[in-house]
Amino acid sequence: MSLLDLYTSRSFTFCGFEMDFNEADYVILGVPFDWTSTYRSGSRFAPLAIREASLNIETYSFRSKRDLDEAKIHDAGDLHISGDVLETLNRLELATREVLGAGKKPILLGGEHTITFGAIKGFDRDTAVISFDAHLDLRDEYMDRRICHATFMRRISEEQNSKTLIEVGTRAVCREELQYANSSGIRFYTSHEILKRGVKLVSEEITDQVKSHEAVYVSVDMDVLDPAFAPGVQNPEPDGLSTRILLDLLYEVCSSRVAALDVSEIAPHYDTGLTAVQAAKIISEAVCRMEEMKQQ
Repeated sequence: MSLLDLYTSRSFTFCGFEMDFNEADYVILGVPFDWTSTYRSGSRFAPLAIREASLNIETYSFRSKRDLDEAKIHDAGDLHISGDVLETLNRLELATREVLGAGKKPILLGGEHTITFGAIKGFDRDTAVISFDAHLDLRDEYMDRRICHATFMRRISEEQNSKTLIEVGTRAVCREELQYANSSGIRFYTSHEILKRGVKLVSEEITDQVKSHEAVYVSVDMDVLDPAFAPGVQNPEPDGLSTRILLDLLYEVCSSRVAALDVSEIAPHYDTGLTAVQAAKIISEAVCRMEEMKQQ
């Protein structure tokens, strides 16, 4: 071993973990991509901000009774982004496919929410998608783009039309999206409905809807949180969920079939680091829950 190997490491690996890829169960991959952002850009800087935040929060989960430092995590760094949207999504598809093929779970740090479209294409299994998001992202086209942060869920629906898509925390939609969701059988839970009915009933329904699928993909757009909890997002929307409610929902829906997780839409320059801390906490709690489920 050289002195460089002994005394140096890459800057800001998630939680400081350096597990070898072959030994890991979870693979962190940053996707610093925000080419189609239309309101507040800057999520390309989020992977670094999330990693930095992860180094400064404690890793024990009282929900799962697990410590993140017991999980086998490898940080693979950031995906190389192309100036072409389709090429970037293709690279992400290939990277996701490779991680899954190695029997590991990808944990993606966005980047804009469009990354979910690239990642889900890397799945060959029967996969349900649970997306926590203030928006439905079901437009057919937005600002002359058919693939962007406002349309990617529609593209997923079209390509995975036999799959289950569930959207959680919804509170910002247009009429076109509502019509498409209703005609396509896409179930969405508004933030108001969650607060009114409670986490337990909503999470039980979600779990029941995805139980027939081989795998579950969980996606968290940070604007699902109310701006009071996550001000540094690309498209903030009032009347959102609290951090506690989101973490409680994630705890309930993160079953042993969860095969991948992404967290997206953080714009670090719009706050003092709070939203990146929330994202690091969300990832930590989700992985701890998956670790807990491995023992059941």
